Amino acid sequence: MKYWKYYLVSLLVILVDQAVKLIVHYNMEMGLPGEIKLIGDWLKLHYTLNPGMAFGVELGSDYGKLILTLFRLVAMFGIGYYLYYLVRHKAPKGLVWCIALILGGAIGNLIDSTFYGVWFDNAPYGSSTPWFHGQVIDMFYVDIWEGIIPHWVPIFGGRPMSLWPIFNVADSAIFIGVVLILLNQKRFFGEHHHHPENHTPAERRQGL
Repeated sequence: MKYWKYYLVSLLVILVDQAVKLIVHYNMEMGLPGEIKLIGDWLKLHYTLNPGMAFGVELGSDYGKLILTLFRLVAMFGIGYYLYYLVRHKAPKGLVWCIALILGGAIGNLIDSTFYGVWFDNAPYGSSTPWFHGQVIDMFYVDIWEGIIPHWVPIFGGRPMSLWPIFNVADSAIFIGVVLILLNQKRFFGEHHHHPENHTPAERRQGL
C-alpha cells in the first residue's frame, strides 16, 4: 500500500482529467460560440484543441507531434519508475505526492495524443495516421489580457497575443507538482540524502 496510494493519486488525476475532457467534448461547441463564463470575463470554459505541448506550446516540423507523443510515452514510464524509487528510498512525502501529480498529468495528456485522433477524429489535417496524432482537449481559460502587441516591440510587434493560455486538468496537475517542487527544493532535496536511514543497506556500506 505504501506504493499504491501514490499511484492512486495519479489515477485520480487521470480519471478527473478524462471525465472533464469528455464532458466538454460532448456538451460544448468549440471556440467562442460555446464559451461559458464562470467568473466574470476572466475565468471561462473555452473548448479548444491543442496539437502541441502543455499550455498550448507546439513543436514544429511534420514529425513534431509524433516525437512529442513518443516523448510523453517514454516520460510516463520514467516518471512512474522514479515515483517507485522515491517511495522505496523514503523520500519526503511531499516530493512523492508532487511526482504523483506530474505522472497523472503526463498520462492524461498522453491518452489524448495517442487515442483522440482515432476516437474523436481530431488529428491535424494531413497527419500520416490518426494514431499518436490526437489533439489534446483544453478548456480552462483565464482571460487576463488579449490584444495586439505594440509594433515597436521587437520580433513580436503587431502580433495578436493572449496573456494567459488555455489549459486542462492534466496541465494543472503538472504545473502544481512542478511549482511545489521548485518552492520546496531545499526541503525535498537538501536534507533527505544526508540521513543514513534513507539509504539502502548496500548504500550505507558504501558510505553514501
